[in-house]
Amino acid sequence: MNEATAPRARTARAELTASRAGSKRLEKAFLALCLVSVFAPLALLLYLVGETTLDGLGRLSWDFLTGYPSRKAEKAGILPALVGSVYLITLAAGMALPVGVGAAIYLEEYGGRSRLARLIEVNIANLAGVPSVIYGLLGLGVFVRFLGLDRSLLAGAATLALLVLPIVIISSREAMRTVQDNVREAAYGLGATRWQVIRSVILPQALPGILTGAILAVSRAMGETAPLIVVGALTYMTFLPDGPMSPFTALPIQIFNWVSRPKAGFDINAAAGITVLLLTLLAMNATAIWIRQRAQRRA
Repeated sequence: MNEATAPRARTARAELTASRAGSKRLEKAFLALCLVSVFAPLALLLYLVGETTLDGLGRLSWDFLTGYPSRKAEKAGILPALVGSVYLITLAAGMALPVGVGAAIYLEEYGGRSRLARLIEVNIANLAGVPSVIYGLLGLGVFVRFLGLDRSLLAGAATLALLVLPIVIISSREAMRTVQDNVREAAYGLGATRWQVIRSVILPQALPGILTGAILAVSRAMGETAPLIVVGALTYMTFLPDGPMSPFTALPIQIFNWVSRPKAGFDINAAAGITVLLLTLLAMNATAIWIRQRAQRRA
């Protein structure tokens, strides 16, 4: 390198060093922004959950869990709402999961790229973004009025099943796509039919992902309020449902009723009800995660 080109080389090296330093500063700033975006909502969520739990903790008792609603806040309980939520989720899962997994199997293994399969895929993607109150209106028109189910537990469960069906289908398809092609080809090479491959190879390996989708679907259905209000869930119920055609209520409906009351004490009942709802969701998710992990170890 001669004397004429040496200053240019030093200038280029200095510019490159400054550019790298600027890029590192931008990277650190972007990383800090990402961390703030993650921890700020979590901190807000923890604050809201903690404040609600502290407000309702003193109201939680066995009498509160096994009591019936009352016009006096200190005597009100959540037993009909809790039992109604359990019935709703059980019936909705029983209707949505078989249909959703079956639809995912058809679209992923049999439908291919046919015109019918593409049409179904587009409609499922659109249904996943529909507001929940629209499902309530659909349930009111189809199940309550057209099918004559009236404002019953079965009508509410069928409405929730429609609400979570797109989530179940999409998550089940994604779970089946994670099964490696060489596993499928090995099964076909051994002479297995398509149904044998689906039943013995694909579904066992995709079961953890399918259960994860079921967890998300059930969790969403457990906290829905708008569809149940439209379908006709009772806001004040002093008896337990005795069958699928019985009137019903649910925990979100009971919480909504208490929040809307101006009398003192009902806001504490609402906080206690929210705490019970959160604990119920956590217990359901923990059970489903445990089942998913066992299935994953077996697979």
